[in-house]
Amino acid sequence: MPIPRITGIASALVLTIGLAAGCGSGDAESGAGAGDTRVFAADNGQITIPVAPKRVVATGYAVPALLEADAPLVGISSWQRGLPMMTAEDRAKYDELNKVAGESAAETNYEAIAQAEPDLIVIGVPKPVLADIDLKRLEAVAPVVAIGPSLPSAWRDLSRKQADAAGALATFDANRDAYQAKTKELATKYASVLPGLKLAHLGAYGEVANGNFQREFNGSWGTNIAQDLGADYYGQVKVKGGGSKDVSEYPSIEELPAAFAEADAITYSVAADGSVPKPVQYVLDSPLWKELPAVKAGKVFALRYTEAATYRSAMTTADAIDRAFAPLLAP
Repeated sequence: MPIPRITGIASALVLTIGLAAGCGSGDAESGAGAGDTRVFAADNGQITIPVAPKRVVATGYAVPALLEADAPLVGISSWQRGLPMMTAEDRAKYDELNKVAGESAAETNYEAIAQAEPDLIVIGVPKPVLADIDLKRLEAVAPVVAIGPSLPSAWRDLSRKQADAAGALATFDANRDAYQAKTKELATKYASVLPGLKLAHLGAYGEVANGNFQREFNGSWGTNIAQDLGADYYGQVKVKGGGSKDVSEYPSIEELPAAFAEADAITYSVAADGSVPKPVQYVLDSPLWKELPAVKAGKVFALRYTEAATYRSAMTTADAIDRAFAPLLAP
């Protein structure tokens, strides 16, 4: 899910909105009349939206965020890659809701959205991809708020703004507080071993055909939740390209020794079921990998659920990281 993958899945990156300066945030539901409105600053302008929406359509990353926040959803896009991280309750709600869009912006069903009769539409794609959506057609149905993704670790702020737009901050903040309590506890658990390690991360989106691999630094998809437990991924990208290209890069396989030589420990992304993605297996099979100091020392850890972008799903990720790092505490 790294943002560099926008060429392949960016159209599906449907997030939401920015909170306008000076707008109220926590009490959208309290004392709001049926016709009360407020203004949000979004990628598509200053948008007047209901203070307390009653019928919300959400797509992309807004789907899991608003499911978790108990927003009044009446239609959502498909969000297949998030299913392994959903709770049974959220999955049940996901399955029941009318799907008004597919995994990409090109699969937006404008007629289905209109039939859902929303009073707010929450979308979000990178600005270049926003052109793939007929905003005027959607705006004829209901107010539309949109914001493009930025750094992967920014899901914390973006998901809160999504919940705020939908008038659903109470449940959102409870989920956030539970996550923060869990990661604080885990950070304490690993305080004697984790902060002292120089970590490196092998991401799942290298391109085998091009002979490269993905290295993720602090703030990327594969690293940002581990950071909340005290992990620190050394180094930075050589040339920042914006978005996730500020926190991940794609060196050639020949550069593997130089990239990971200083690492005391290496983490790598695996699928939700624990299987190893082809781009990762490509690196694990390389003779160069086997010669890395961290690999020889047995300090290599597979991380599941590295695509979490909501607090409740990040709880699942934090649990998986805890299990992966358990050997660090062995006597």
